[in-house]
Amino acid sequence: MNEVVQTGKEEQNWAMYCHLSALVGFIIPLGNVLGPLVIWLMKKDTMPQVEIHGKEAMNFQITVLLAVIACLVLSVVLIGFLLLPVVGIAALVLTIMAAIKVSNGDLSYRYPIALRLIK
Repeated sequence: MNEVVQTGKEEQNWAMYCHLSALVGFIIPLGNVLGPLVIWLMKKDTMPQVEIHGKEAMNFQITVLLAVIACLVLSVVLIGFLLLPVVGIAALVLTIMAAIKVSNGDLSYRYPIALRLIK
């Protein structure tokens, strides 16, 4: 299941950038979705691994965005304030783990928690 696939280093790096670009979301609102989207749209036609990892990163970041919106709604009853840091830390850790896996050549990595909206 977690097989290591041989591809060009440039393609592997761009696949890793799909995941890392989501970290922009910690600075710019909606950057977590826009970062992977821009890289995916730029490189998906010429690099198959970027096509795969761009979709994976987008699906995960859309899931994170939905979780943040749910936390904001739940802030009305105060539990959202407790869940928001958990969502942020989980997004940070899982994004970095994905980038490390792809950087090490595991190009079949999938996030453990993600709605698969983009197929």
